[in-house]
Amino acid sequence: MLLIQVKIMPESPQSDLGEVKKNAEHIIEKHGQKLLKEEIQPIAFGLNALLLIFTWPDNESPDVLEQELSALSDINSAEIVDVRRAIG
Repeated sequence: MLLIQVKIMPESPQSDLGEVKKNAEHIIEKHGQKLLKEEIQPIAFGLNALLLIFTWPDNESPDVLEQELSALSDINSAEIVDVRRAIG
């Protein structure tokens, strides 16, 4: 099992990060995985990024998930920023 961290950049500071998180969580759960942690990361000028950490099977590529997250409305980009093997 892998732990994946995705950084989601909204289109503007007015984007509703709560709605973005809800939509992203729906996509993650659609793939049979579970959101473990979320963080808001201040970027600049009122713009915040959403960091999501979730599990992912190590025999599947998370690239398809990254593409689906990038296609959400109010999203400028979604990028996998960290991948680690879960122990235990």
